[in-house]
Amino acid sequence: RGHSVTPFMSHNLRAPVAPYGDSAPPPGYVPGLGRGAAGFTTRSDIGPGQAPVGSVQTVGGEDGEDGEEREGARGDGGEVGLFGRDAQTYDDDDAEADEIWASIDERMDSRRKDAREAKAKAEMEKFREGNPNIAATFRDLKRGLKDVSYAEWDAIPDIGDYTIKKKKLNVGFMPAPDTLLAKALAEKETTSALAEEKGGEQDLTAVGEGRGTVLGLKLDRLSDSVTGQTTIDPKGYLTDLGAQKITSAAEISDIKKARLLLKSVINTNPKHAPGWIAAARLEELAGKLQQARVFMQKGCDACPKNEDVWIEAARLNTPENGKAILARGVQALPNSVKIWMQAAQLEEEDERKRRVLRRALENVPNSVRLWKALVELSPEDDARVLLARATECCPQHVDLWLALARLESCENARKVLNKARETLPREPQIWITAAKLEEANGNEKMIDKIIARAVKSLKSHGVTIDRDNWIKEAEIAEKSEPPSIATCRAIVNATIGEGVEEEDKKRTWKADAEECMKRGGAETARAIYAHALDSGFSHKKGLWIKAAMLEKQFGTPDAVDAILRKAVTFCPNAEILWLMGAKERWLGGDVSGAREILQAAFDANPDSEEIWLPAF
Repeated sequence: RGHSVTPFMSHNLRAPVAPYGDSAPPPGYVPGLGRGAAGFTTRSDIGPGQAPVGSVQTVGGEDGEDGEEREGARGDGGEVGLFGRDAQTYDDDDAEADEIWASIDERMDSRRKDAREAKAKAEMEKFREGNPNIAATFRDLKRGLKDVSYAEWDAIPDIGDYTIKKKKLNVGFMPAPDTLLAKALAEKETTSALAEEKGGEQDLTAVGEGRGTVLGLKLDRLSDSVTGQTTIDPKGYLTDLGAQKITSAAEISDIKKARLLLKSVINTNPKHAPGWIAAARLEELAGKLQQARVFMQKGCDACPKNEDVWIEAARLNTPENGKAILARGVQALPNSVKIWMQAAQLEEEDERKRRVLRRALENVPNSVRLWKALVELSPEDDARVLLARATECCPQHVDLWLALARLESCENARKVLNKARETLPREPQIWITAAKLEEANGNEKMIDKIIARAVKSLKSHGVTIDRDNWIKEAEIAEKSEPPSIATCRAIVNATIGEGVEEEDKKRTWKADAEECMKRGGAETARAIYAHALDSGFSHKKGLWIKAAMLEKQFGTPDAVDAILRKAVTFCPNAEILWLMGAKERWLGGDVSGAREILQAAFDANPDSEEIWLPAF
């Protein structure tokens, strides 16, 4: 079948003829059955072993009674098998039972539905907590985007291209051969005839290009000066070229990297003032002062409420342009003390500086820094008036009260200090200044009373008397101009014993005096030794020796002799004090005086060998 027949055999073959011609055979007909032939069927004749649902097929392919019986055996439910329902036995009771059981299943499923759904929801939430969805994470931020205005959308900066993917190299690039480069160099260079005569060659083109490059760098640096200086010394120009700093390739690479980084900072957050300042200083370091000024101009526009931006922009510009920039700055920040102070410093004349500071005090009347700057620039009479106004605007600053008291007369200074003491009852400087005022006017009897009242008043207002701080105040009074020696002694007498136990007084006071001597406070140390000797330690020869060494180091020979004479009256049995006195007389050239001291020492200590030996 399917093969063609050759022409020479076509007359021996004929087409097969059906047993009944063109009519269909009867059902169940098997050819050759009458002569004993046995029919057979194949799998393709009977089809699959199980008929599909909804179709009934007999062996011959026709619908018949067997097919109807098989369809009836499946029943309405379409169930086939041992427990399948038969259409003949499926009645209304079975249908009603199926409906009842179906309603029971539905009811039981509805009872467990809420718990099942709640359990599934809880498991899903727990899973989302451990594995959050990116869309759910930013859902609140996306919801907030509805309030963004068109202007804010336009203000969002472009982050630029920050891809980390490797860019393809230009694989089609072919470097030029060395012969071509050598030929081009030979065509461009110029050789001097003078060099040829001397037997050498000199590339004048390369020399000219290098000199032009260095000259351009020099001119750019001079023209970009902050002060605006553009003059060039023609005589020292070539000499200065040798001192030019040539930036290395590594430094240039670092500058480029820093420039890219700061550009990213500025584009990402244009309201960040330190980013603008850092970018401007980088350009200034690279020698591009004009670009630095452009950056600071943009920074002033982007961050008008930052005072550092205005000050940096004024620093990078010329004085005249700096004044204009700071004028804009005080309009944006009228209460900025730093901008007002910088604007005053740019002025050259004192009168203009005072005018700027007065204008600043109109906007910031409680700035102590502005008041002090204005007082320093004003004459004495104007300064007195300004300080009187300053104490009204800033009554809690003791420096203003003390400065006003120094400028006033004695009587007015007392009134100022009394008013300051009422305003600031916890400030010890007011009392110390009052004591110095009385000493300066020759009223030394009031000094001890003022310091004693100061200690009592401060204690009553809850101020802790720190002995170390008061000793430092005594040293300051000693070193002031003019020195306030009486005030120094009064402070030591009133505060040296604060917080010191009775058994620790001698050791503590000796340590305090030695520390004062190391700092150069001789009068303070002298006052400490005098107070210790008058407080019951006059019989201690160690204190007398320390006092004598102090006078020997910082005092006069007469003072040493006086302290030793006083020492032997309290400690007559201390041979070392007698010997020290005799030695000082002998070193001073007074031999007879030394003998008199040794005679007195022998009378007080007749059996002392230490006195007999020096006498002989």
